[in-house]
Amino acid sequence: MMQRIDLRGGLPGRAELLRLMPRAAGDVGHAVDAARVLVDDVRDRGAAALREQAERFDGGAPEHVRVPAAEIDAAVAGLTPELRAALDEAIRRVRAASAAQVPSPSVTTLADGAEVHQRWQPMRRVGLYVPGGKAVYPSSVVMNVVPAQVAGVGSIALVSPPQRDHGGAVHPTILAAAGLLGVQEVYAMGGAGAVGALAHGVPEIGLEPVDLVTGPGNNYVAAAKRLVRGIVGIDSEAGASEILVIADDTADAGNVAADLISQAEHDEQAGSVLVTTSAAFADAVEAAIPERTAVLGTAARLQAALDGPQSAIVLVDSLTDAATVSNAYGPEHLEIQTADDDAVLADIDAAGAVFVGPSTPVSLGDYLAGSNHVLPTGGQARFGSGLSASTFLRPQQVIRYTAAALAAVAPHIVALSTEEQLPAHGAAVSERTNR
Repeated sequence: MMQRIDLRGGLPGRAELLRLMPRAAGDVGHAVDAARVLVDDVRDRGAAALREQAERFDGGAPEHVRVPAAEIDAAVAGLTPELRAALDEAIRRVRAASAAQVPSPSVTTLADGAEVHQRWQPMRRVGLYVPGGKAVYPSSVVMNVVPAQVAGVGSIALVSPPQRDHGGAVHPTILAAAGLLGVQEVYAMGGAGAVGALAHGVPEIGLEPVDLVTGPGNNYVAAAKRLVRGIVGIDSEAGASEILVIADDTADAGNVAADLISQAEHDEQAGSVLVTTSAAFADAVEAAIPERTAVLGTAARLQAALDGPQSAIVLVDSLTDAATVSNAYGPEHLEIQTADDDAVLADIDAAGAVFVGPSTPVSLGDYLAGSNHVLPTGGQARFGSGLSASTFLRPQQVIRYTAAALAAVAPHIVALSTEEQLPAHGAAVSERTNR
């Protein structure tokens, strides 16, 4: 049974609301100490540490940490026509949507001869993490690689855990997706150690340090990204998957149950939250879950997630209250299925991605909506955003002033620098204008 949180009769203040919202017991903070040991070991011992970690966590060390190009080519050749067609279409859609995320350069003219140019420069080199523990995620290859390519990144390294069922090699479908996208630098490594390898580099296997690490993973991957932030950039500390559904009694209970289940099967720590104005509808959704989970091979995993402290049914008085609850939670994925979806959407300010209407399930966004499925988790949608082409771009301002334009503002600069007791700042301008 999913826990219930009854917020009818008036919502508490924001601090109390944040405390009441369901979260996984083992968050990223609890994983930091363990992740630090793994990251530091890879920094200090390189490939030897990676192999030992693969033996310990992944069921076997790979024959080659860097995947030979021939294995990537063979994986592409081994794709079924159906899977290749699906990957090709996902790539096409994500590439088209990502292109819209690249800002155009601009020039602001503040006065005659006074210009500030805005340009967007791609990262030089990035490292992309593709998880692989409980499932295979070729879709995550697409979601990481395509926006980086659209942004103009010239050097891409992709890492994914070695698979016990494939003799310590990266899953062939992961390799095939990389090959379809032209990525030839792929490494069989996973977990916190892989993040450390991307940040620090491993010279003996030809892995140069990257400037940015992106991609989803478990709490240890997220903790490692927290630890290397500052050495490299990161997209976010993406942890276990989350879905929050805002629904009223006009929604289809079976559809909502299916959507809650779909994200719960990612991981035992995945969070599924229903916020509704109707206790009867909540009962109907909960009643629809067992029959849909019983037939799935992932039943034990998703039931653990649904029964966990990170999942809940939340009862509220109104859809306005539902939006307030959702904004406090800051879900990775938000679905809206109500009598007036647009009105609810207007009240939403914090969500990684929003799926509006009965025909827009989160699963669509996981694969083929064209949107990116690498999204902030753990409430980070309140201040962060999902992966996009802009993630791989750095805004830079280029300033161009003529002598006359500088002279026009020189008195202001001198006045401000004098007030701040930084006379050399003003002198650097006066040197040019008092000739």
